Amino acid sequence: MDNTMDTGTGTGTGTDTDTGTDHNDIEQRFRRITGFIEDRLTPLFDPANGSDHGFGMDDTSRALRAARYTVQAASAVSGLVEKRATAPELRQVVDQALEHNWDVLRSVARMWEDHPDFLKEFKAHSWDVVGAV
Repeated sequence: MDNTMDTGTGTGTGTDTDTGTDHNDIEQRFRRITGFIEDRLTPLFDPANGSDHGFGMDDTSRALRAARYTVQAASAVSGLVEKRATAPELRQVVDQALEHNWDVLRSVARMWEDHPDFLKEFKAHSWDVVGAV
């Protein structure tokens, strides 16, 4: 599913002079972890894989949808990254939001820590990803 990342059109790119954090790197990290999680979740919805879940009103279907919606919401960060670069007065709040979203995705991704596609960067603490000071 391609719509897990809010692509935005702003100018939230470049390097933060205070922390040296590359805004493109933040977005790329969010894209990689989101892609990894989506690759685990998507087959669970596919009837070709024998799944009858995801679209019904049974508890398993609801749980699958809830997991997917949570991942989609936590991965929509480009607007935040843009604000981080263009609104210094909001920096602390934006960093907290980015850190929270990363922690949500990190927790979900770690459910598949033994998967061969799991990257060590998915274990990174939010302050390492965001470069918050």
